[in-house]
Amino acid sequence: MIDLSVLRESPDSLREALRRRHVDIDVGTLVELDERRRRVRSEAEQVRAEQKRVGKEISTLEGEQRQGAIASAGRLAERYKRLLAEADELDEKFQQLWITVPNMAHPSAPDGTTEEDAVEIRRWGTPAGYEFRVRDHQDLGEALDIIDIERAAKVAGSRFAFLKGKAVLLELGLIRFAVDQLIAEGFIPVVPPVLVREEALFGTGFFPSDRDQVYEIERDELFLVGTSEVSLAALHLNEIFETTDLPIRYAGSSTCFRREAGTYGKDTRGIFRMHQFDKVEMFSFCHPEQSWDEHEYMLSIEEKILQDLELPYRVVSVAAGDLGASAAKKYDIEVWLPSQETFREITSCSNTTDYQARRLRTRFRDGTSNRLVHTLNGTVVTSSRTVLALLENHQQADGSVTIPAALRPYVGFDSIAP
Repeated sequence: MIDLSVLRESPDSLREALRRRHVDIDVGTLVELDERRRRVRSEAEQVRAEQKRVGKEISTLEGEQRQGAIASAGRLAERYKRLLAEADELDEKFQQLWITVPNMAHPSAPDGTTEEDAVEIRRWGTPAGYEFRVRDHQDLGEALDIIDIERAAKVAGSRFAFLKGKAVLLELGLIRFAVDQLIAEGFIPVVPPVLVREEALFGTGFFPSDRDQVYEIERDELFLVGTSEVSLAALHLNEIFETTDLPIRYAGSSTCFRREAGTYGKDTRGIFRMHQFDKVEMFSFCHPEQSWDEHEYMLSIEEKILQDLELPYRVVSVAAGDLGASAAKKYDIEVWLPSQETFREITSCSNTTDYQARRLRTRFRDGTSNRLVHTLNGTVVTSSRTVLALLENHQQADGSVTIPAALRPYVGFDSIAP
């Protein structure tokens, strides 16, 4: 959630923030509810104070005065009860609306609502010029017998795949390669839970807005995470750091699950958009004054890894109206896919400022007071998009795929051949 002071002191700036986000929330209704709930609760407390005062006087009174005071205390108690119930109801109405307010986009986030509105920052690498018919990753995977979509559909339905043989070693090597790079940068490796309570998804801002994307285990009141960002953010739920502890950086390696609701018919071929995949995710808890530098730092790590993998890419700044609820600013890195002759998203990196920390109550000691930390997250590699990008970009005329030099010590071979 954002700071309530924005609503109370600068409602017009909130209106402008929502306009940039293209989110239809009536700020006037929020202001009215906030004022009413505070007014009613204040009145309730005044009645409660009067009730206590009258209660103390009763023991000093006699006869009709005593009976009158008892009756007055009873009326005050009923009125207090009604006002308290009304204040609680108004609090609930306000909270249900307030939790839908997204983070305020950073001024540097471009205007717009779609992927096409993202602004390109830079490019790296040159797409290879192929003197043979380029295959997409599914054709390559089937010819090399390392990806099986057809049998996965029999077992689990659409948007699943069997990775086999050297594709498995490629995935495992890729994950270990990425984790090693992050350890060298001071990140702490973590294998987090992939089943979490609702509070973790609410705290990270995925609930209520993205609830339809999450698999729910109703019997156990647990949810499968779509990213280890959720588990890592909630790792320090309701905790207070020392300033000297910051930044705290984690490298989470986990399986992820996404329903991909609303993407029917989109990217159904191959393993680009899966219900299940493995991922290495960066997560940082840092001082508010350092978070924008931290954002650029995490992006540089993502870029360095893609350069080591010899994958041409471009960096874009995501449009304000296309940001997730918790992000103030987000970079996407889009890798070149030869089969599509275009750039497609492979990783992202977001600064959520204090939006998640406020929900999760994660703070740090700053002198005599406690302040909210800032949280950031960034994808490093995935078992789906990074693997397919490697297959497509490093394919050879004979149908084989070469392995980038940086990965060879991790996978144990130089190429995948028919």
